[in-house]
Amino acid sequence: MTAYHTSSAAYPVRRYGASGDGVTPDTAAIQQAIDRCHADGGGRVILDRGTFLSGTLYLKSNVFLEIEPAATLLASGNIDDYPDDTYYNRYRCETALNRCFIFAADAENIGLVGYGEINGNNEKFAAGLPGGDEPRPMLIRLLRCRNVRLENLRLHQAASWTVAFLDCDRLWCRGLDIFNDRHYNGDGLDFDNCSEVFVTDCSIRGTDDNLCLQNSRPDKPVRNVQISNCHFSSLCAAIRIGYRSAGEISNVVIANCTFENVWREGIKIECSEGGVIRDITAGNLTMRNVTRPLFLLLNNSRVMQAYRPPGGAIPAIGRLEDLKFNNILIHDDDEMLAEHRRFGGELMGSPRFNGIRADAAAEHPIDGLAVSNLSYRVIGGVKSTDLPKEYPSVLDQRDSYPPDVPVVENNYAPAWSRAAAVDLRNVRHLSLDQVQIQLRYPDERPPVILENCQLLRHDIRLPD
Repeated sequence: MTAYHTSSAAYPVRRYGASGDGVTPDTAAIQQAIDRCHADGGGRVILDRGTFLSGTLYLKSNVFLEIEPAATLLASGNIDDYPDDTYYNRYRCETALNRCFIFAADAENIGLVGYGEINGNNEKFAAGLPGGDEPRPMLIRLLRCRNVRLENLRLHQAASWTVAFLDCDRLWCRGLDIFNDRHYNGDGLDFDNCSEVFVTDCSIRGTDDNLCLQNSRPDKPVRNVQISNCHFSSLCAAIRIGYRSAGEISNVVIANCTFENVWREGIKIECSEGGVIRDITAGNLTMRNVTRPLFLLLNNSRVMQAYRPPGGAIPAIGRLEDLKFNNILIHDDDEMLAEHRRFGGELMGSPRFNGIRADAAAEHPIDGLAVSNLSYRVIGGVKSTDLPKEYPSVLDQRDSYPPDVPVVENNYAPAWSRAAAVDLRNVRHLSLDQVQIQLRYPDERPPVILENCQLLRHDIRLPD
């Protein structure tokens, strides 16, 4: 690969011309440019034109890798081109996702920028199944990095997750087009134990959670996150906060976003590992065809045993508190009469699954939920004969279950709602102000159920 180098004392640049042919491996040449740029004190490594085929690349401090509009950085289709020294996937049951394409550890002032494309070449890898063991690299994994910018790129067709930020701080993700429609585990942006996170002007479409905020380390809080002016579409959830929630997640703002064709949850907040999730604000949102627009759950799930060290104890139930949702428009069209399945098999949503939901154990309620100026035109159309008779309660998983009570093993159960539109149970300090519900089709369930809730304000407008 032909290269030329221009530099100044303040701003060295390695630039590659039009020789990227998508066939000849460019790994060594690109990595050499990154290393030399880092050794010179930092700067930019630019991929100018063409398709550059590469295995794992290692970013270094003070280096920006810039992919120009006519350039594509293409991941190798050979798993042997991805060494096993790129940390690992923290989900213990998904070791097949341990390797990755672009990696950095303990770096600062780094970036992936430009108007070009980074393509994961996922058609070269097995599509995978949840818990499958065929290795598939993530596109990008950053560990303990600081001052990171991902800007204006197309991040397409990752073989598994697109971007995983682990224990990182001061992150800017702006103008990204993330698209992954072929494989399981098609996450967009995943942040685990990260703070000062700014995500704006992004389009994320995928087969799993579009954006995740998680905490797997009680000693490092997740704080000060802003998500704005983004569009989400997913076979699973759009924004997920928690599930991995061993510590604190707080001070999160979601604003001015659109959601379309999301077959699980629009905003899903799950405090399931004994931590605390609080001070979450979401407003000025528009949702079309979102199965569960808002889903809130406080529990201590047994299934999280899969993600803790072997023998790890089930934690006590944590705290989910001080949540505010304002100015939200939700509309179902006839698409929501159908069942939605991922890759033709796994059921993701159906009419009986729809609705806004909040739930907790009676002795550990959600504390502080305010919903205002929300309009929900929900599909309805469910007959009572289509539903099971028993709707299980959230129980403390540390306790032994009575023989007549089913054990809820994951946070997707039960796969139906007692109410057509809004089902809230075990919530203290609940305020509902100017909440308007309309049913598209007659439904034999009540439109709204409020059970064991302490109401501060109740203003729900229902159809005649």
